[in-house]
Amino acid sequence: MTAKTKQILVNDVAINIHTTREEDFICLTDMAKAKEGENRSADIIKNWLRNRGTIEFLGTWEMINNPNFKVVEFDNFKKEAGLPTFVLSVSQWVEQTGAIGLSSKSGRYGGTYAHKDIAFEFGSAISPVFKLYLIKEYQRLKENESNQLNLEWDVKRILTKANYSIHTDAIKNHIIPTLNVAKDKEWITYADEADVLNVALFGCTAKQWKLANPQLALENKNMRDFASINQLTVLSNLEVLNSELIKNKLGKNKRFQYLHRTALQQLVVLDKSNAIKSLQRLSDSTFAEEQKKLKN
Repeated sequence: MTAKTKQILVNDVAINIHTTREEDFICLTDMAKAKEGENRSADIIKNWLRNRGTIEFLGTWEMINNPNFKVVEFDNFKKEAGLPTFVLSVSQWVEQTGAIGLSSKSGRYGGTYAHKDIAFEFGSAISPVFKLYLIKEYQRLKENESNQLNLEWDVKRILTKANYSIHTDAIKNHIIPTLNVAKDKEWITYADEADVLNVALFGCTAKQWKLANPQLALENKNMRDFASINQLTVLSNLEVLNSELIKNKLGKNKRFQYLHRTALQQLVVLDKSNAIKSLQRLSDSTFAEEQKKLKN
């Protein structure tokens, strides 16, 4: 499964969360910055690892969650923990015990990461108040992720992609054969027809959107990634409708006019019925935050 990185803000400190195998790992390096700044974050983690209580906590967590944890090596570390000469790095801990709760990550979003259970314990080394805010912000993130509207957005996005095959099939069978284009140029026709829908609904072509949003384009995002639930619903309808218009050999200009009118009419009806679903999905918290406003 592809790893994903998210971010929460705790006491004005941005903290990255790396998700892999459906488990969240929180960046201890980011957390340590909240105590004494970026320059001493590595020292704070090292000092925390030297503590006997930390070693016992880490070992117990591994024994519960990691069947391949090397208990003998853990016992050796536990005996030395707390001594003035005892020093332990994350890499030593992982390599010698086979631990899975801690890891070091290089590159973008790099640093020392810990499973959320361990990260919350590390929060005590920063301050009890920081730990509490960390837990609250993490809980809020998970609530947003499980928000039903986010789930519905995903479903609508999937449905739109599924209906796109109906749309492209109509283009393949009813437009491509009428054109004298080389096989390797057929994609232009598909893109052109996709833009008929884009302009009818969003008011711009895919290229125009990318030019207006260069950073998002570099991240392989497109306008449909930021559409509202209602817009995705209408887009799904337009794909099916346009495929039928193509089969009936209606010209592009007439199809566009009809699709544009239909898009406007459907959006008015849907937006009136549910204002929340008319919001563009700018982030994972978009729907949850707006729901809170309506309740207040």
